[in-house]
Amino acid sequence: MTRSARAFWLRSPGQGEIRDVDLPDPAEGEALVRSLWSGVSRGTETLVFRGGVPESQYAAMRAPFQEGDFPGPVKYGYLNVGLVEEGPAHLAGRTVFCLYPHQTRYVVPAAAVTPVPDDVPAERAVLAGTVETAVNALWDAAPLVGDRIAVVGGGMVGCSVAALLARFPGVRVQLVDADPGRAKVAEALGVDFASPEDALGECDLVVHASATEQGLARSLELLTAEGTVIELSWYGDRRVSLPLGEAFHSRRLVVRSSQVGTVSPARRASRTYADRLALALDLLADPALDALVTGECAFGELPDVLPRLASGEIPALCHRVRYEDLA
Repeated sequence: MTRSARAFWLRSPGQGEIRDVDLPDPAEGEALVRSLWSGVSRGTETLVFRGGVPESQYAAMRAPFQEGDFPGPVKYGYLNVGLVEEGPAHLAGRTVFCLYPHQTRYVVPAAAVTPVPDDVPAERAVLAGTVETAVNALWDAAPLVGDRIAVVGGGMVGCSVAALLARFPGVRVQLVDADPGRAKVAEALGVDFASPEDALGECDLVVHASATEQGLARSLELLTAEGTVIELSWYGDRRVSLPLGEAFHSRRLVVRSSQVGTVSPARRASRTYADRLALALDLLADPALDALVTGECAFGELPDVLPRLASGEIPALCHRVRYEDLA
Protein backbone atom coordinates (compact mmCIF):
# COMPACT_ATOMS: atom_id res chain seq x y z
CA MET A 1 0.00 0.00 0.00
CA THR A 2 1.29 3.46 -0.83
CA ARG A 3 0.27 6.69 0.84
CA SER A 4 0.35 10.11 -0.73
CA ALA A 5 2.05 13.16 0.70
CA ARG A 6 3.11 16.58 -0.53
CA ALA A 7 6.56 18.11 -0.37
CA PHE A 8 8.13 21.50 -1.06
CA TRP A 9 10.87 21.43 -3.69
CA LEU A 10 13.22 24.06 -5.02
CA ARG A 11 12.71 23.57 -8.76
CA SER A 12 15.53 25.97 -9.65
CA PRO A 13 17.15 28.91 -7.83
CA GLY A 14 14.38 31.31 -6.84
CA GLN A 15 11.54 28.98 -7.92
CA GLY A 16 9.74 26.65 -5.50
CA GLU A 17 6.83 24.26 -5.97
CA ILE A 18 4.70 21.69 -4.15
CA ARG A 19 5.06 18.13 -5.46
CA ASP A 20 3.03 14.98 -4.79
CA VAL A 21 5.04 12.08 -3.41
CA ASP A 22 4.25 8.43 -2.65
CA LEU A 23 5.18 6.98 0.71
CA PRO A 24 5.84 3.29 1.43
CA ASP A 25 4.49 1.51 4.46
CA PRO A 26 6.98 1.85 7.33
CA ALA A 27 9.14 -1.23 7.71
CA GLU A 28 10.26 -2.63 11.03
CA GLY A 29 12.34 -0.01 12.80
CA GLU A 30 10.81 2.86 10.81
CA ALA A 31 8.24 5.52 11.69
CA LEU A 32 5.51 7.22 9.71
CA VAL A 33 5.35 10.86 10.82
CA ARG A 34 2.61 13.40 10.09
CA SER A 35 4.05 16.92 10.09
CA LEU A 36 2.60 19.43 12.53
CA TRP A 37 5.10 22.26 12.03
CA SER A 38 8.31 22.95 10.17
CA GLY A 39 10.63 25.93 10.25
CA VAL A 40 12.48 27.96 7.63
CA SER A 41 15.86 29.18 8.78
CA ARG A 42 16.23 32.48 6.94
CA GLY A 43 20.00 32.12 6.75
CA THR A 44 20.87 28.72 5.31
CA GLU A 45 17.59 27.89 3.64
CA THR A 46 17.24 31.18 1.83
CA LEU A 47 20.86 30.89 0.68
CA VAL A 48 19.97 27.49 -0.80
CA PHE A 49 16.82 29.00 -2.31
CA ARG A 50 18.90 31.68 -4.07
CA GLY A 51 21.30 29.05 -5.43
CA GLY A 52 24.20 30.38 -3.35
CA VAL A 53 25.78 27.04 -2.32
CA PRO A 54 29.25 26.84 -3.90
CA GLU A 55 29.92 23.66 -5.86
CA SER A 56 32.82 22.78 -3.57
CA GLN A 57 30.35 22.57 -0.65
CA TYR A 58 27.59 20.53 -2.28
CA ALA A 59 28.46 17.41 -0.27
CA ALA A 60 29.06 19.22 3.02
CA MET A 61 25.77 21.11 2.76
CA ARG A 62 23.54 18.09 2.18
CA ALA A 63 20.71 17.87 4.70
CA PRO A 64 20.11 14.44 6.30
CA PHE A 65 16.98 13.68 4.23
CA GLN A 66 17.65 15.87 1.23
CA GLU A 67 16.53 14.65 -2.18
CA GLY A 68 17.97 15.99 -5.41
CA ASP A 69 21.11 18.06 -5.73
CA PHE A 70 22.20 21.69 -5.59
CA PRO A 71 21.41 24.06 -7.13
CA GLY A 72 18.15 22.24 -7.98
CA PRO A 73 15.81 20.54 -8.22
CA VAL A 74 16.30 19.80 -4.54
CA LYS A 75 14.14 19.09 -1.48
CA TYR A 76 15.91 20.81 1.39
CA GLY A 77 15.12 21.56 5.03
CA TYR A 78 15.88 20.32 8.54
CA LEU A 79 13.40 21.72 11.08
CA ASN A 80 10.37 19.44 11.32
CA VAL A 81 8.06 18.54 14.19
CA GLY A 82 5.45 15.86 13.69
CA LEU A 83 3.29 13.14 15.22
CA VAL A 84 4.29 9.49 14.89
CA GLU A 85 1.26 7.76 13.35
CA GLU A 86 2.91 4.35 12.95
CA GLY A 87 6.13 2.96 14.33
CA PRO A 88 7.76 1.32 17.33
CA ALA A 89 5.59 1.20 20.46
CA HIS A 90 7.78 3.65 22.37
CA LEU A 91 7.23 6.29 19.67
CA ALA A 92 3.65 5.70 18.49
CA GLY A 93 1.54 8.75 19.23
CA ARG A 94 4.54 10.82 20.33
CA THR A 95 5.41 14.29 19.10
CA VAL A 96 8.93 14.17 17.65
CA PHE A 97 11.55 16.40 16.07
CA CYS A 98 13.30 15.31 12.87
CA LEU A 99 15.84 16.89 10.54
CA TYR A 100 13.41 16.51 7.64
CA PRO A 101 12.40 18.94 4.85
CA HIS A 102 8.97 20.54 4.43
CA GLN A 103 6.62 17.63 3.72
CA THR A 104 3.16 16.68 4.96
CA ARG A 105 4.07 13.08 5.91
CA TYR A 106 7.29 11.07 5.74
CA VAL A 107 8.82 7.71 6.62
CA VAL A 108 12.21 7.64 8.36
CA PRO A 109 14.24 5.27 10.54
CA ALA A 110 12.94 5.45 14.09
CA ALA A 111 16.43 6.42 15.24
CA ALA A 112 16.15 9.64 13.18
CA VAL A 113 13.40 11.12 15.36
CA THR A 114 13.76 12.59 18.84
CA PRO A 115 10.77 12.78 21.21
CA VAL A 116 9.81 16.31 22.17
CA PRO A 117 9.68 16.74 25.98
CA ASP A 118 6.21 17.19 27.44
CA ASP A 119 7.00 20.71 28.65
CA VAL A 120 8.04 21.91 25.17
CA PRO A 121 5.19 22.98 22.85
CA ALA A 122 5.36 21.42 19.40
CA GLU A 123 5.30 24.81 17.71
CA ARG A 124 8.43 25.88 19.66
CA ALA A 125 10.22 22.62 19.04
CA VAL A 126 10.92 23.63 15.41
CA LEU A 127 13.77 25.68 16.88
CA ALA A 128 15.62 22.55 18.04
CA GLY A 129 18.01 22.42 15.09
CA THR A 130 19.09 26.02 15.64
CA VAL A 131 19.42 25.70 19.41
CA GLU A 132 21.52 22.61 18.74
CA THR A 133 23.84 24.80 16.65
CA ALA A 134 24.06 27.23 19.57
CA VAL A 135 24.88 24.41 22.00
CA ASN A 136 27.70 23.22 19.75
CA ALA A 137 29.01 26.78 19.38
CA LEU A 138 29.17 27.23 23.14
CA TRP A 139 30.94 23.90 23.53
CA ASP A 140 33.48 25.32 21.07
CA ALA A 141 33.61 28.73 22.74
CA ALA A 142 33.82 27.48 26.35
CA PRO A 143 32.71 30.75 28.01
CA LEU A 144 33.76 31.29 31.61
CA VAL A 145 31.95 32.76 34.59
CA GLY A 146 32.25 36.54 34.48
CA ASP A 147 33.21 36.77 30.81
CA ARG A 148 32.40 39.87 28.76
CA ILE A 149 30.72 38.57 25.62
CA ALA A 150 29.20 40.06 22.50
CA VAL A 151 27.05 38.19 19.98
CA VAL A 152 27.34 40.05 16.68
CA GLY A 153 24.41 39.27 14.41
CA GLY A 154 20.87 39.02 15.73
CA GLY A 155 19.64 36.35 13.35
CA MET A 156 18.23 33.00 14.33
CA VAL A 157 21.56 31.44 15.33
CA GLY A 158 22.94 34.56 17.03
CA CYS A 159 19.79 35.02 19.08
CA SER A 160 19.86 31.35 20.11
CA VAL A 161 23.44 31.74 21.31
CA ALA A 162 22.55 34.92 23.21
CA ALA A 163 19.57 33.19 24.84
CA LEU A 164 21.79 30.39 26.17
CA LEU A 165 24.52 32.78 27.29
CA ALA A 166 21.92 34.70 29.32
CA ARG A 167 21.84 31.69 31.66
CA PHE A 168 25.58 31.81 32.44
CA PRO A 169 26.37 33.32 35.86
CA GLY A 170 28.11 36.66 36.02
CA VAL A 171 28.57 37.19 32.30
CA ARG A 172 28.02 40.46 30.46
CA VAL A 173 26.15 39.55 27.28
CA GLN A 174 25.28 42.02 24.56
CA LEU A 175 23.45 41.26 21.32
CA VAL A 176 24.82 43.48 18.54
CA ASP A 177 22.89 44.11 15.34
CA ALA A 178 22.39 46.91 12.83
CA ASP A 179 18.61 46.41 12.93
CA PRO A 180 17.17 48.32 15.92
CA GLY A 181 14.14 46.04 15.76
CA ARG A 182 16.27 43.27 17.25
CA ALA A 183 16.26 45.19 20.55
CA LYS A 184 12.82 43.77 21.39
CA VAL A 185 14.05 40.24 20.73
CA ALA A 186 17.10 40.85 22.95
CA GLU A 187 14.84 42.13 25.73
CA ALA A 188 12.66 39.02 25.49
CA LEU A 189 15.77 36.84 25.72
CA GLY A 190 17.08 38.72 28.76
CA VAL A 191 20.20 40.24 27.20
CA ASP A 192 21.35 43.78 26.45
CA PHE A 193 21.25 45.17 22.91
CA ALA A 194 23.50 47.60 21.04
CA SER A 195 24.05 48.84 17.52
CA PRO A 196 27.51 47.99 16.10
CA GLU A 197 28.87 51.49 16.75
CA ASP A 198 27.65 51.50 20.38
CA ALA A 199 28.69 47.97 21.36
CA LEU A 200 30.80 47.51 24.47
CA GLY A 201 34.40 46.53 23.85
CA GLU A 202 37.09 44.68 25.80
CA CYS A 203 35.25 41.40 25.21
CA ASP A 204 36.84 38.12 26.18
CA LEU A 205 34.69 36.36 23.60
CA VAL A 206 32.72 37.45 20.54
CA VAL A 207 30.38 35.08 18.74
CA HIS A 208 29.94 36.27 15.15
CA ALA A 209 26.78 35.29 13.28
CA SER A 210 25.93 38.23 11.01
CA ALA A 211 27.32 36.63 7.82
CA THR A 212 28.74 40.03 6.83
CA GLU A 213 32.29 41.23 6.30
CA GLN A 214 31.55 44.33 8.36
CA GLY A 215 30.25 42.24 11.25
CA LEU A 216 33.36 40.10 11.36
CA ALA A 217 35.65 43.14 11.28
CA ARG A 218 33.66 44.74 14.10
CA SER A 219 33.87 41.51 16.09
CA LEU A 220 37.68 41.74 16.04
CA GLU A 221 37.49 45.36 17.17
CA LEU A 222 35.39 44.42 20.19
CA LEU A 223 37.92 41.93 21.58
CA THR A 224 40.26 42.47 24.47
CA ALA A 225 43.87 41.37 24.04
CA GLU A 226 44.09 37.60 23.40
CA GLY A 227 40.34 37.41 22.94
CA THR A 228 38.57 35.01 20.60
CA VAL A 229 35.98 35.32 17.85
CA ILE A 230 33.89 32.20 17.27
CA GLU A 231 32.80 32.39 13.63
CA LEU A 232 29.34 30.89 13.09
CA SER A 233 28.49 32.64 9.83
CA TRP A 234 28.45 30.66 6.62
CA TYR A 235 29.11 32.79 3.56
CA GLY A 236 28.22 30.33 0.81
CA ASP A 237 29.91 31.45 -2.42
CA ARG A 238 30.83 34.93 -1.13
CA ARG A 239 34.39 35.98 -0.32
CA VAL A 240 35.10 38.20 2.69
CA SER A 241 38.01 40.47 3.48
CA LEU A 242 39.39 40.44 7.01
CA PRO A 243 41.69 43.09 8.58
CA LEU A 244 44.53 40.90 9.78
CA GLY A 245 47.01 43.78 9.81
CA GLU A 246 46.82 46.63 12.33
CA ALA A 247 46.78 45.17 15.87
CA PHE A 248 45.63 41.65 15.02
CA HIS A 249 49.01 40.03 15.71
CA SER A 250 50.26 42.30 18.48
CA ARG A 251 47.04 41.70 20.45
CA ARG A 252 47.21 37.95 19.69
CA LEU A 253 43.58 37.72 18.58
CA VAL A 254 41.96 34.43 17.56
CA VAL A 255 39.30 33.64 14.94
CA ARG A 256 37.95 30.10 15.24
CA SER A 257 35.25 28.44 13.18
CA SER A 258 32.33 26.47 14.57
CA GLN A 259 29.94 24.31 12.59
CA VAL A 260 27.13 22.01 13.69
CA GLY A 261 28.02 19.27 11.17
CA THR A 262 30.30 17.62 13.75
CA VAL A 263 30.11 17.50 17.53
CA SER A 264 32.53 19.98 19.09
CA PRO A 265 35.94 18.45 19.85
CA ALA A 266 35.42 19.61 23.45
CA ARG A 267 32.57 17.08 23.85
CA ARG A 268 33.13 14.57 21.05
CA ALA A 269 34.44 11.89 23.39
CA SER A 270 31.43 12.05 25.69
CA ARG A 271 28.42 13.27 23.62
CA THR A 272 26.72 11.95 20.51
CA TYR A 273 24.64 13.83 17.94
CA ALA A 274 21.56 12.40 19.66
CA ASP A 275 22.72 13.68 23.06
CA ARG A 276 23.26 17.15 21.62
CA LEU A 277 19.81 17.30 20.00
CA ALA A 278 18.09 15.97 23.13
CA LEU A 279 19.81 18.71 25.16
CA ALA A 280 18.63 21.36 22.68
CA LEU A 281 15.04 20.14 23.03
CA ASP A 282 15.30 20.22 26.83
CA LEU A 283 16.52 23.83 26.67
CA LEU A 284 13.44 24.77 24.62
CA ALA A 285 11.30 24.52 27.74
CA ASP A 286 12.15 28.23 28.17
CA PRO A 287 9.23 30.28 26.78
CA ALA A 288 11.58 33.21 26.12
CA LEU A 289 12.71 31.36 22.99
CA ASP A 290 9.30 31.98 21.42
CA ALA A 291 10.77 35.37 20.47
CA LEU A 292 12.79 33.61 17.75
CA VAL A 293 9.64 32.73 15.81
CA THR A 294 8.72 35.88 13.90
CA GLY A 295 6.32 34.71 11.22
CA GLU A 296 4.04 31.89 10.16
CA CYS A 297 2.36 30.58 7.03
CA ALA A 298 0.50 27.51 5.80
CA PHE A 299 2.46 24.79 4.02
CA GLY A 300 0.73 25.52 0.72
CA GLU A 301 1.95 29.12 0.80
CA LEU A 302 5.66 28.21 0.78
CA PRO A 303 6.20 28.73 -2.98
CA ASP A 304 5.06 32.35 -2.55
CA VAL A 305 6.60 32.96 0.87
CA LEU A 306 10.16 31.70 0.36
CA PRO A 307 11.05 34.21 -2.38
CA ARG A 308 9.88 36.99 -0.05
CA LEU A 309 11.96 35.59 2.80
CA ALA A 310 15.00 35.31 0.54
CA SER A 311 14.65 38.91 -0.66
CA GLY A 312 14.09 40.29 2.84
CA GLU A 313 10.59 41.50 1.99
CA ILE A 314 9.45 39.37 4.94
CA PRO A 315 11.89 40.09 7.78
CA ALA A 316 12.22 36.96 9.86
CA LEU A 317 14.28 34.93 12.28
CA CYS A 318 12.51 31.56 12.15
CA HIS A 319 9.48 31.47 9.87
CA ARG A 320 7.15 28.71 11.01
CA VAL A 321 5.13 26.54 8.60
CA ARG A 322 1.74 25.22 9.68
CA TYR A 323 0.32 21.83 8.62
CA GLU A 324 -2.76 21.53 10.84
CA ASP A 325 -5.11 22.45 7.97
CA LEU A 326 -3.89 19.33 6.13
CA ALA A 327 -4.61 16.79 8.89
